[in-house]
Amino acid sequence: MVVNDATMAKETTYEAIARDLKNRIYKPVYYLMGEESYYIDKISEYIAQTVLTDEEKEFNLTVVYGSDTDVATIINAAKRYPMMAERQVVIVKEAQQLKNIEELVYYVQKPLQSTILVLCHKNGTIDRRKKLAAEVEKVGVLFESKKLKEAQLPGFITTYLKRKSVDIEPKASEMMAEFVGADLNRMAGELDKLVITLPQGVTRVSPEQIELNIGVSKDYNNYELRSALVAKDVLKANKIIKYFEENPKTNPIQMTLSVLFGFFSNLMLAYYAPEKTEQGIAAQLGLRSPWQAREYIMAMRQYSGVKVMQIIGEIRYCDARSKGVGNSSLSDGDLLRELIYVILH
Repeated sequence: MVVNDATMAKETTYEAIARDLKNRIYKPVYYLMGEESYYIDKISEYIAQTVLTDEEKEFNLTVVYGSDTDVATIINAAKRYPMMAERQVVIVKEAQQLKNIEELVYYVQKPLQSTILVLCHKNGTIDRRKKLAAEVEKVGVLFESKKLKEAQLPGFITTYLKRKSVDIEPKASEMMAEFVGADLNRMAGELDKLVITLPQGVTRVSPEQIELNIGVSKDYNNYELRSALVAKDVLKANKIIKYFEENPKTNPIQMTLSVLFGFFSNLMLAYYAPEKTEQGIAAQLGLRSPWQAREYIMAMRQYSGVKVMQIIGEIRYCDARSKGVGNSSLSDGDLLRELIYVILH
């Protein structure tokens, strides 16, 4: 069965699912899939922890693994009625390892309303054109957890901390994004540790606190290098490169090249935004807030589209040389200095 375009366009967000669960609005089937495990884990753990009381969990919470079970066993578990409880919960972890997973459609077409069946399918998705996906969407939740783009990380950081009644300065969130990267489980752990280390009464994270507790220099980091390039501040850019050269373990060239490549690639996309406003560019790049687009607007005033294309090529070339391709003598510091010179001139 092929899902029609209207069904494929339907998208369920983590925020909407979390809101319904908090309000105790449950669906009989949750199919959680995608490359980003963080949201899959959050939803399944919340269901496991909150739907049943501790006493009810003993008889009504079943957790199995796709590699150790089969579809028939899962269907039999889902068809059981709860014992001394209103509902039972069946969670299937590593559902991507289930054989003949499409056979679940026979249960999903007529699910037991007293069962909450949760399937956690990581590192991939089921074929949305197949019948199982269509039937899940009819009766339950089909959720794809997508990897966040680097430009979306500061928004995630801000939202995560806000749930803990903590604010964070824009520069500080950029520093965290640069240091931790796109692993959201690791990011959540680092943010939890950061909240614990805040002085009593302090509810706003500053760059100084990131420097003190995370170990990232507030003045010499990839975020500041990017800002220097946007402003075409030659002196500041070269000071940062010198610092990187003197502290290679905390500032590896590959991380710097990744940040620069991501920024200039997004800058190239920004030129194609229908509206060159903060809102228009934020929408084009998938940014969570318009203020994140300001740096791109500033950069568009400094760099032409042709220059940006040249810069992207130079970053790729520098990356290859840093791995020894066509380079036998230049250090990482020398390679970065050459790259920064080309970008700024």
